[in-house]
Amino acid sequence: MSAGRRSDPTSAPAPVYLVRGDDSALVTQAVRGLLAELVGERDQALVVEEHGGSSIEELDAGAVVDACTTPPFLIDRRVVVVREAGKLSAAGGARLAAALEDPLPSTVLVLVSGGGTVPSVLVKAVAAKGQVVDAAVGTGRERTRWLGDQVRGGPVRLEPAGMSLLEEHLGDDLGRLAGILQTLGVAYGTGATVSRDQLEPFLGEAGAVPPWDLTDAIDAGTTARALQVLQRLTGAGGRSAPEILAVLHRHFSNMLRLDGADVSSGEDAAAVLGARSAFVGKKAWSQARQLGTERIGQAIALLAAADLDVKGQSALPPETVLEILVARLSRLVRTRAAVRR
Repeated sequence: MSAGRRSDPTSAPAPVYLVRGDDSALVTQAVRGLLAELVGERDQALVVEEHGGSSIEELDAGAVVDACTTPPFLIDRRVVVVREAGKLSAAGGARLAAALEDPLPSTVLVLVSGGGTVPSVLVKAVAAKGQVVDAAVGTGRERTRWLGDQVRGGPVRLEPAGMSLLEEHLGDDLGRLAGILQTLGVAYGTGATVSRDQLEPFLGEAGAVPPWDLTDAIDAGTTARALQVLQRLTGAGGRSAPEILAVLHRHFSNMLRLDGADVSSGEDAAAVLGARSAFVGKKAWSQARQLGTERIGQAIALLAAADLDVKGQSALPPETVLEILVARLSRLVRTRAAVRR
Protein backbone atom coordinates (compact mmCIF):
# COMPACT_ATOMS: atom_id res chain seq x y z
CA MET A 1 0.00 0.00 0.00
CA SER A 2 2.93 2.30 0.30
CA ALA A 3 6.02 3.22 -1.63
CA GLY A 4 9.10 4.38 0.17
CA ARG A 5 7.63 4.27 3.67
CA ARG A 6 10.28 4.12 6.37
CA SER A 7 10.45 0.78 8.19
CA ASP A 8 12.00 2.14 11.39
CA PRO A 9 9.50 4.35 13.26
CA THR A 10 12.31 5.80 15.40
CA SER A 11 14.18 7.24 12.41
CA ALA A 12 13.81 10.86 11.36
CA PRO A 13 10.87 11.46 9.02
CA ALA A 14 11.26 12.68 5.46
CA PRO A 15 10.66 16.42 4.95
CA VAL A 16 7.71 15.74 2.62
CA TYR A 17 5.24 12.97 1.82
CA LEU A 18 2.75 12.63 -1.02
CA VAL A 19 -0.23 10.37 -0.27
CA ARG A 20 -2.04 9.36 -3.43
CA GLY A 21 -4.61 6.84 -4.62
CA ASP A 22 -7.86 6.35 -6.51
CA ASP A 23 -10.09 5.62 -3.52
CA SER A 24 -10.60 8.67 -1.29
CA ALA A 25 -11.48 6.49 1.70
CA LEU A 26 -8.23 4.53 1.39
CA VAL A 27 -6.26 7.75 0.92
CA THR A 28 -7.83 9.10 4.11
CA GLN A 29 -6.88 5.94 5.99
CA ALA A 30 -3.31 6.15 4.69
CA VAL A 31 -3.07 9.80 5.80
CA ARG A 32 -4.42 8.87 9.23
CA GLY A 33 -1.80 6.14 9.61
CA LEU A 34 1.01 8.40 8.43
CA LEU A 35 0.00 11.17 10.84
CA ALA A 36 -0.07 8.66 13.70
CA GLU A 37 3.56 7.81 12.89
CA LEU A 38 4.65 11.42 12.54
CA VAL A 39 2.88 12.74 15.63
CA GLY A 40 3.69 9.81 17.89
CA GLU A 41 3.02 10.63 21.55
CA ARG A 42 2.77 14.36 20.92
CA ASP A 43 -0.46 16.37 21.13
CA GLN A 44 -1.87 16.29 17.61
CA ALA A 45 -3.72 19.59 18.15
CA LEU A 46 -0.37 21.31 18.69
CA VAL A 47 1.59 19.45 16.02
CA VAL A 48 -0.71 19.24 12.97
CA GLU A 49 -1.64 22.27 10.87
CA GLU A 50 -4.25 21.70 8.15
CA HIS A 51 -4.62 23.53 4.83
CA GLY A 52 -7.03 23.04 1.94
CA GLY A 53 -10.02 20.73 1.68
CA SER A 54 -12.98 20.14 -0.62
CA SER A 55 -14.53 23.56 0.13
CA ILE A 56 -11.46 25.46 -1.11
CA GLU A 57 -11.37 26.39 -4.81
CA GLU A 58 -7.63 27.10 -4.92
CA LEU A 59 -5.03 26.54 -2.25
CA ASP A 60 -3.07 29.46 -0.82
CA ALA A 61 0.49 28.33 -1.46
CA GLY A 62 1.86 31.33 0.43
CA ALA A 63 0.20 30.25 3.66
CA VAL A 64 1.57 26.72 3.24
CA VAL A 65 5.09 28.01 2.55
CA ASP A 66 4.89 30.24 5.65
CA ALA A 67 3.84 27.25 7.75
CA CYS A 68 6.70 25.12 6.37
CA THR A 69 9.35 27.80 6.94
CA THR A 70 8.27 28.92 10.44
CA PRO A 71 9.81 26.95 13.33
CA PRO A 72 7.26 25.25 15.62
CA PHE A 73 6.40 26.93 18.94
CA LEU A 74 6.43 24.98 22.25
CA ILE A 75 6.89 21.68 20.36
CA ASP A 76 9.72 19.97 18.48
CA ARG A 77 7.80 19.12 15.31
CA ARG A 78 5.20 20.65 13.05
CA VAL A 79 3.28 18.57 10.49
CA VAL A 80 1.71 20.65 7.72
CA VAL A 81 -1.08 18.77 5.95
CA VAL A 82 -2.29 19.99 2.55
CA ARG A 83 -5.60 18.40 1.57
CA GLU A 84 -6.71 18.29 -2.08
CA ALA A 85 -3.18 19.18 -3.18
CA GLY A 86 -4.32 19.04 -6.80
CA LYS A 87 -5.87 22.46 -6.25
CA LEU A 88 -2.43 24.04 -6.07
CA SER A 89 -1.64 26.16 -9.11
CA ALA A 90 1.54 25.54 -11.10
CA ALA A 91 3.05 28.69 -9.58
CA GLY A 92 2.01 27.61 -6.09
CA GLY A 93 3.54 24.18 -6.64
CA ALA A 94 6.79 25.81 -7.75
CA ARG A 95 6.87 27.95 -4.56
CA LEU A 96 6.44 24.88 -2.39
CA ALA A 97 9.06 22.96 -4.36
CA ALA A 98 11.51 25.83 -3.82
CA ALA A 99 10.81 25.78 -0.08
CA LEU A 100 11.61 22.07 -0.01
CA GLU A 101 15.11 22.65 -1.38
CA ASP A 102 16.23 23.63 2.14
CA PRO A 103 13.51 22.35 4.50
CA LEU A 104 13.40 22.94 8.25
CA PRO A 105 14.34 19.71 10.07
CA SER A 106 11.47 20.34 12.50
CA THR A 107 8.74 20.47 9.84
CA VAL A 108 7.11 17.73 7.76
CA LEU A 109 4.87 18.52 4.80
CA VAL A 110 2.14 15.99 3.95
CA LEU A 111 0.50 16.45 0.54
CA VAL A 112 -2.78 14.61 0.02
CA SER A 113 -3.89 13.91 -3.55
CA GLY A 114 -7.30 15.03 -4.80
CA GLY A 115 -8.88 18.10 -6.30
CA GLY A 116 -7.06 17.68 -9.60
CA THR A 117 -3.47 16.97 -10.60
CA VAL A 118 -0.66 17.81 -8.21
CA PRO A 119 1.77 20.15 -10.04
CA SER A 120 4.54 18.14 -11.67
CA VAL A 121 7.29 20.33 -10.22
CA LEU A 122 6.04 19.46 -6.74
CA VAL A 123 5.81 15.74 -7.53
CA LYS A 124 9.45 15.89 -8.67
CA ALA A 125 10.41 17.63 -5.42
CA VAL A 126 8.75 14.84 -3.43
CA ALA A 127 10.64 12.23 -5.46
CA ALA A 128 13.92 14.03 -4.76
CA LYS A 129 13.42 14.96 -1.11
CA GLY A 130 10.66 12.81 0.33
CA GLN A 131 8.51 9.74 0.02
CA VAL A 132 5.34 8.67 -1.78
CA VAL A 133 2.64 6.76 0.08
CA ASP A 134 0.61 4.89 -2.52
CA ALA A 135 -2.89 4.01 -1.30
CA ALA A 136 -3.77 2.25 -4.56
CA VAL A 137 -4.76 -1.39 -4.09
CA GLY A 138 -4.46 -2.75 -7.61
CA THR A 139 -6.57 -5.47 -9.18
CA GLY A 140 -6.68 -9.24 -9.36
CA ARG A 141 -4.07 -10.97 -7.25
CA GLU A 142 -2.68 -7.68 -5.96
CA ARG A 143 -6.10 -6.73 -4.63
CA THR A 144 -6.60 -10.17 -3.01
CA ARG A 145 -3.14 -9.99 -1.46
CA TRP A 146 -3.80 -6.49 -0.12
CA LEU A 147 -7.09 -7.58 1.40
CA GLY A 148 -5.44 -10.57 3.06
CA ASP A 149 -2.71 -8.35 4.52
CA GLN A 150 -5.29 -5.97 5.97
CA VAL A 151 -7.27 -8.79 7.56
CA ARG A 152 -4.15 -10.41 9.00
CA GLY A 153 -3.24 -7.09 10.57
CA GLY A 154 -6.76 -6.60 11.93
CA PRO A 155 -8.37 -7.54 15.23
CA VAL A 156 -9.95 -10.83 14.06
CA ARG A 157 -9.21 -13.78 11.80
CA LEU A 158 -11.53 -14.93 9.02
CA GLU A 159 -12.16 -18.48 7.89
CA PRO A 160 -11.47 -19.00 4.15
CA ALA A 161 -15.19 -18.98 3.27
CA GLY A 162 -15.62 -15.73 5.19
CA MET A 163 -12.63 -14.21 3.42
CA SER A 164 -14.09 -15.07 0.01
CA LEU A 165 -17.45 -13.60 0.97
CA LEU A 166 -15.84 -10.42 2.25
CA GLU A 167 -13.83 -9.87 -0.94
CA GLU A 168 -16.84 -10.45 -3.19
CA HIS A 169 -19.14 -8.32 -1.06
CA LEU A 170 -16.85 -5.30 -0.77
CA GLY A 171 -16.20 -5.06 -4.48
CA ASP A 172 -14.54 -1.69 -5.09
CA ASP A 173 -15.65 -0.25 -1.73
CA LEU A 174 -12.49 -1.27 0.11
CA GLY A 175 -12.66 1.83 2.29
CA ARG A 176 -15.35 0.00 4.29
CA LEU A 177 -12.96 -2.79 5.30
CA ALA A 178 -11.41 -1.12 8.35
CA GLY A 179 -14.81 -0.34 9.86
CA ILE A 180 -16.06 -3.90 9.32
CA LEU A 181 -12.97 -5.39 10.95
CA GLN A 182 -13.22 -3.05 13.94
CA THR A 183 -16.88 -3.95 14.40
CA LEU A 184 -16.07 -7.67 14.25
CA GLY A 185 -13.39 -7.13 16.87
CA VAL A 186 -15.88 -5.50 19.21
CA ALA A 187 -18.53 -8.16 18.57
CA TYR A 188 -16.39 -11.29 18.85
CA GLY A 189 -13.28 -10.13 20.68
CA THR A 190 -9.73 -9.47 19.55
CA GLY A 191 -8.09 -12.55 18.09
CA ALA A 192 -11.35 -14.39 17.45
CA THR A 193 -11.79 -16.52 14.33
CA VAL A 194 -14.92 -15.46 12.48
CA SER A 195 -16.90 -17.79 10.22
CA ARG A 196 -18.84 -16.87 7.10
CA ASP A 197 -22.14 -17.06 9.00
CA GLN A 198 -20.79 -14.85 11.78
CA LEU A 199 -19.47 -12.32 9.27
CA GLU A 200 -22.56 -11.99 7.07
CA PRO A 201 -24.76 -9.91 9.44
CA PHE A 202 -22.06 -7.21 9.63
CA LEU A 203 -21.56 -6.65 5.90
CA GLY A 204 -24.46 -4.34 5.11
CA GLU A 205 -25.18 -3.51 1.47
CA ALA A 206 -22.97 -4.99 -1.22
CA GLY A 207 -20.27 -2.66 -2.50
CA ALA A 208 -19.76 -1.54 -6.05
CA VAL A 209 -17.95 -3.67 -8.60
CA PRO A 210 -15.73 -2.57 -11.49
CA PRO A 211 -17.46 -2.43 -14.91
CA TRP A 212 -15.14 -5.03 -16.40
CA ASP A 213 -16.76 -7.62 -14.10
CA LEU A 214 -19.88 -7.16 -16.22
CA THR A 215 -18.12 -7.42 -19.58
CA ASP A 216 -16.10 -10.42 -18.36
CA ALA A 217 -19.30 -12.21 -17.35
CA ILE A 218 -20.93 -11.42 -20.72
CA ASP A 219 -17.81 -12.58 -22.58
CA ALA A 220 -17.94 -15.85 -20.64
CA GLY A 221 -21.61 -16.32 -21.55
CA THR A 222 -22.60 -16.63 -17.87
CA THR A 223 -25.98 -14.90 -17.94
CA ALA A 224 -26.80 -15.37 -14.25
CA ARG A 225 -23.47 -13.93 -13.17
CA ALA A 226 -23.78 -11.03 -15.65
CA LEU A 227 -27.22 -10.11 -14.29
CA GLN A 228 -25.93 -10.32 -10.74
CA VAL A 229 -23.07 -7.93 -11.55
CA LEU A 230 -25.50 -5.62 -13.36
CA GLN A 231 -27.60 -5.36 -10.20
CA ARG A 232 -24.49 -4.47 -8.19
CA LEU A 233 -23.51 -1.80 -10.70
CA THR A 234 -26.94 -0.18 -10.83
CA GLY A 235 -27.84 -0.46 -7.13
CA ALA A 236 -28.51 2.53 -4.89
CA GLY A 237 -26.02 5.27 -5.72
CA GLY A 238 -24.60 3.19 -8.57
CA ARG A 239 -24.23 3.77 -12.30
CA SER A 240 -27.09 5.01 -14.48
CA ALA A 241 -28.45 3.15 -17.50
CA PRO A 242 -26.66 5.47 -20.00
CA GLU A 243 -23.37 4.85 -18.16
CA ILE A 244 -23.82 1.08 -18.39
CA LEU A 245 -24.70 1.36 -22.08
CA ALA A 246 -21.55 3.42 -22.66
CA VAL A 247 -19.42 0.71 -21.03
CA LEU A 248 -21.00 -2.01 -23.15
CA HIS A 249 -20.87 0.04 -26.34
CA ARG A 250 -17.15 0.73 -25.86
CA HIS A 251 -16.53 -2.96 -25.18
CA PHE A 252 -18.23 -4.23 -28.35
CA SER A 253 -17.02 -1.29 -30.45
CA ASN A 254 -13.47 -2.35 -29.64
CA MET A 255 -14.27 -5.79 -31.01
CA LEU A 256 -15.78 -4.21 -34.13
CA ARG A 257 -12.62 -2.17 -34.72
CA LEU A 258 -10.46 -5.29 -34.41
CA ASP A 259 -12.69 -7.50 -36.56
CA GLY A 260 -10.85 -7.92 -39.85
CA ALA A 261 -7.96 -5.69 -38.78
CA ASP A 262 -4.36 -6.71 -39.54
CA VAL A 263 -3.63 -7.87 -36.00
CA SER A 264 -1.42 -10.72 -34.85
CA SER A 265 -0.67 -9.90 -31.23
CA GLY A 266 -1.91 -8.09 -28.16
CA GLU A 267 0.48 -5.24 -28.93
CA ASP A 268 -0.99 -4.87 -32.44
CA ALA A 269 -4.52 -4.86 -31.02
CA ALA A 270 -3.60 -2.26 -28.40
CA ALA A 271 -2.15 -0.03 -31.11
CA VAL A 272 -5.39 -0.25 -33.15
CA LEU A 273 -7.47 0.61 -30.08
CA GLY A 274 -5.12 3.28 -28.79
CA ALA A 275 -4.84 1.33 -25.52
CA ARG A 276 -1.76 1.44 -23.31
CA SER A 277 -1.92 -2.21 -22.28
CA ALA A 278 -1.19 -5.17 -24.52
CA PHE A 279 -3.31 -7.22 -22.12
CA VAL A 280 -6.37 -5.08 -22.88
CA GLY A 281 -5.70 -5.35 -26.61
CA LYS A 282 -5.22 -9.11 -26.51
CA LYS A 283 -8.40 -9.58 -24.48
CA ALA A 284 -10.54 -7.59 -26.96
CA TRP A 285 -8.88 -9.27 -29.97
CA SER A 286 -9.46 -12.75 -28.54
CA GLN A 287 -13.11 -12.01 -27.83
CA ALA A 288 -13.60 -10.52 -31.31
CA ARG A 289 -12.26 -13.69 -32.90
CA GLN A 290 -14.45 -15.85 -30.67
CA LEU A 291 -17.62 -13.89 -31.39
CA GLY A 292 -17.15 -13.36 -35.12
CA THR A 293 -18.30 -10.64 -37.50
CA GLU A 294 -21.98 -11.57 -37.61
CA ARG A 295 -22.48 -11.71 -33.86
CA ILE A 296 -20.46 -8.56 -33.22
CA GLY A 297 -22.87 -6.83 -35.63
CA GLN A 298 -25.82 -8.31 -33.76
CA ALA A 299 -24.39 -7.02 -30.46
CA ILE A 300 -24.03 -3.50 -31.88
CA ALA A 301 -27.62 -3.63 -33.13
CA LEU A 302 -28.86 -4.78 -29.69
CA LEU A 303 -26.99 -1.91 -28.05
CA ALA A 304 -28.47 0.65 -30.46
CA ALA A 305 -32.00 -0.62 -29.81
CA ALA A 306 -31.44 -0.60 -26.03
CA ASP A 307 -30.16 2.97 -26.24
CA LEU A 308 -33.40 4.07 -27.89
CA ASP A 309 -35.47 2.13 -25.35
CA VAL A 310 -33.65 3.75 -22.43
CA LYS A 311 -34.35 7.16 -24.00
CA GLY A 312 -38.09 6.46 -24.03
CA GLN A 313 -38.92 4.49 -27.16
CA SER A 314 -40.02 1.59 -24.98
CA ALA A 315 -42.41 1.69 -22.02
CA LEU A 316 -40.08 -0.62 -20.10
CA PRO A 317 -38.09 0.80 -17.16
CA PRO A 318 -34.38 1.38 -17.95
CA GLU A 319 -33.40 -1.34 -15.45
CA THR A 320 -35.49 -3.90 -17.32
CA VAL A 321 -34.07 -2.78 -20.67
CA LEU A 322 -30.56 -3.36 -19.33
CA GLU A 323 -31.42 -6.79 -17.95
CA ILE A 324 -32.85 -7.89 -21.30
CA LEU A 325 -29.82 -6.49 -23.13
CA VAL A 326 -27.28 -8.18 -20.87
CA ALA A 327 -29.11 -11.50 -21.12
CA ARG A 328 -29.17 -11.26 -24.94
CA LEU A 329 -25.50 -10.27 -25.20
CA SER A 330 -24.35 -13.12 -22.99
CA ARG A 331 -26.58 -15.51 -24.98
CA LEU A 332 -24.80 -14.43 -28.19
CA VAL A 333 -21.53 -15.69 -26.75
CA ARG A 334 -23.09 -18.86 -25.40
CA THR A 335 -24.79 -19.79 -28.70
CA ARG A 336 -21.62 -18.97 -30.65
CA ALA A 337 -19.66 -21.36 -28.42
CA ALA A 338 -22.30 -24.06 -28.98
CA VAL A 339 -22.11 -23.65 -32.77
CA ARG A 340 -18.30 -23.92 -32.72
CA ARG A 341 -18.49 -27.18 -30.78
